[in-house]
Amino acid sequence: MKTEMLNPAELRAAGYKALAAALGPLGMARFLLQFEHGHGDYTRERRQYLNDKSVSAVAARIRVRKTTPPDF
Repeated sequence: MKTEMLNPAELRAAGYKALAAALGPLGMARFLLQFEHGHGDYTRERRQYLNDKSVSAVAARIRVRKTTPPDF
């Protein structure tokens, strides 16, 4: 099937059909339930969390978190 020629609705229908064939109806439903549209404004939230930090500052924080055990 040439997916490049399908419009979005046709592509979605073909995807559902492929999922049902590969996973069965129940597996397809369970798989689809894992996804949600989400909410919020990622760009605004990212700016808030990063607060103009440099790449090296973010990388240093990642290195610290990798070596520090979580405190559950």
